[in-house]
Amino acid sequence: MSATQNGPRVAVYRHEHFNAAHRIHNPALSDADNARIYGKCNNPNYHGHNYELTVRVSGAVDPVIGYVMDLSELSAIVKKQVLDRLDHKNLNLDVPEFKNVNPTAENIAIVVHGLLRPHLPAHLDVHVILAETPRNIVQFPADIVTHP
Repeated sequence: MSATQNGPRVAVYRHEHFNAAHRIHNPALSDADNARIYGKCNNPNYHGHNYELTVRVSGAVDPVIGYVMDLSELSAIVKKQVLDRLDHKNLNLDVPEFKNVNPTAENIAIVVHGLLRPHLPAHLDVHVILAETPRNIVQFPADIVTHP
């Protein structure tokens, strides 16, 4: 694909899901404060979610191929960089990116963005939308309003 920044900008979305366990806990806080702040999400035996992940890529439509980005290529990148690392894992124990990062939905979205950004064309904007539950949804970066 030829890199271009001219022409109308279009957003394309790739929707995926993964299952993962985590415990939200800040070791700098007391057990009582962790329990008060994080409630059932602070369960010492962990708990799981069926995460819904949407990756939004936006940019100009390539005049040669007619795509912003080939969605099969985006799918392969998401699978390799995100799903293979996070799906059916305990985020606290199995994923190095969370060794010193509390795996809140916000931080998961930031980590996912960081895993994807180096593997996507630099001229494209990338946003991550992560639904931890159907009612709890985060987006990173937060500079646009979007929810497909």
